Amino acid sequence: MPSAISTREHWIGSDQGQLFAQDWTPAGAHGEPILLLHDSLGCVTLWRDFPEHLAHATGRQVIAYDRLGFGRSERYPGALPLDFIDDEARRFFPLLRQHFGFERCVVFGHSVGGAMAVACAAQHGQACAVLITESAQAFVEHRTRDGIRAAELEFAREGQLERLRKYHDDKAFWVLRAWVDTWLSDDFSDWNLDAELAQVRCPILSLHGEQDEYGSAAHPERLTAVPGVPSQLRLLPDCGHVPHREQQPAVLQAVTEFLQHHLP
Repeated sequence: MPSAISTREHWIGSDQGQLFAQDWTPAGAHGEPILLLHDSLGCVTLWRDFPEHLAHATGRQVIAYDRLGFGRSERYPGALPLDFIDDEARRFFPLLRQHFGFERCVVFGHSVGGAMAVACAAQHGQACAVLITESAQAFVEHRTRDGIRAAELEFAREGQLERLRKYHDDKAFWVLRAWVDTWLSDDFSDWNLDAELAQVRCPILSLHGEQDEYGSAAHPERLTAVPGVPSQLRLLPDCGHVPHREQQPAVLQAVTEFLQHHLP
């Protein structure tokens, strides 16, 4: 029988507003916790049952939080800056570390959350034991922009913004525009993670769906090409942008085996 999971909700103060977080802790939890960073339209609720299953599979505490401006966290003050990926690691990762009291963690990010996970491992190397990316972007690719343009047209249809309001309430329009306007901006077109990846020293697992509509296999290939860093690339066949929902058993197995190997 799987171990019982206890879950708690948290409010974490910052100089810009409160963050909402939640943790899932199995009985007899061991080792470094896993910190989840969500995608561009995501939040804690949109991870659905994945955090609980991840806690069961690994025996580790799993922590997820809503970035400022998303989900149940407070509004973001103004427009999202172009350095928002590095800024997330610089400003908010230390607050989560302090609140939950961990010395080190496994940092796990989905989509742009994967880029933020890379930034966390680069800026806070002593605090990141393992880096896991899922469907992450390492640079701005034509496929990424094309996928965002297609999604923007979909959300322009009548009633589609209501899908976001269920999770982000009256912040939904800001969430959508923060995603679209940032990634389609000319000023963001040359963004990449090369400088951050050069600073990563912990083991890297990069998961990517072969049918990902927002990025080709060039992204995980770059993410796992850091010289001197043990890394593993897992391309998932018949899988799109959300492997933890589309192929959850394969994701859980890959993560569990990687952690068992690198964090015995």
